Amino acid sequence: MMNQASIYAIISVIVVSLISLIGLFTLSIKEYFTKRVVTFLVAFSAGALLGDVFIHLLPELAETGFLNLEISLYILGAIVLFFILERYIHWHHHHNNEHDEDCSEHIHPVAYTILLGDGFHNLIDGLIIGGAFLLDIKLGVATAVAVILHEIPQEIGDFGVLLYAGFSKTRALFYNFLSALAAVLGTIIALAIGTTDKTLAILAALAIGSFIYIATADLIPEIHKDKKRTVPYLFSFLSGIGIMALLLLID
Repeated sequence: MMNQASIYAIISVIVVSLISLIGLFTLSIKEYFTKRVVTFLVAFSAGALLGDVFIHLLPELAETGFLNLEISLYILGAIVLFFILERYIHWHHHHNNEHDEDCSEHIHPVAYTILLGDGFHNLIDGLIIGGAFLLDIKLGVATAVAVILHEIPQEIGDFGVLLYAGFSKTRALFYNFLSALAAVLGTIIALAIGTTDKTLAILAALAIGSFIYIATADLIPEIHKDKKRTVPYLFSFLSGIGIMALLLLID
């Protein structure tokens, strides 16, 4: 039978997961308007991902004393893993198109890398929320609120990336929600067996590597394809970073 802290933890992480459905508000927006703003969401997401890495995740590792060679190798390993993963997705996508000339679905590989990277991050969020509630219910509530405020800009950006990659709105919502459920899994794991600082550090390193790769190898190059507009994209990019910086006020 679950105790009070466990019940609060599960409820909190379900709320966090539901944030992934924030893209619902776009379902009633006309398609042409969505296409006009989606690239700006890509720029916003790139800024939010890098902001999360350099403003939150790396400083947290430094403060806990886990920013060392071993963790650096995990970060580098995650970047290499995502490079291999994306090369495979590109090859598989190209191979299938060669054998299916009538293939009407063209999904950019960034869709799958963003979902996997976000899944890592959501798993970490779930572990952190579960661990915080195990320590103290008030600490758990404060942590859950911080995660929710952190997830809103990230999920808006991720939804925009999935649309840009070729997903329909409903499919983007569905897969984004599936990725968000990793947070529920993380909380269940934390409540069942507990977590160690070393485990959280390794998961954070994997998230850092995936976020750096996705932002720099996938998202920013897509922004540069538009040669005409610079200031609006810069504003969106800096807004993503700025939102992450503002979250320092509630950490």
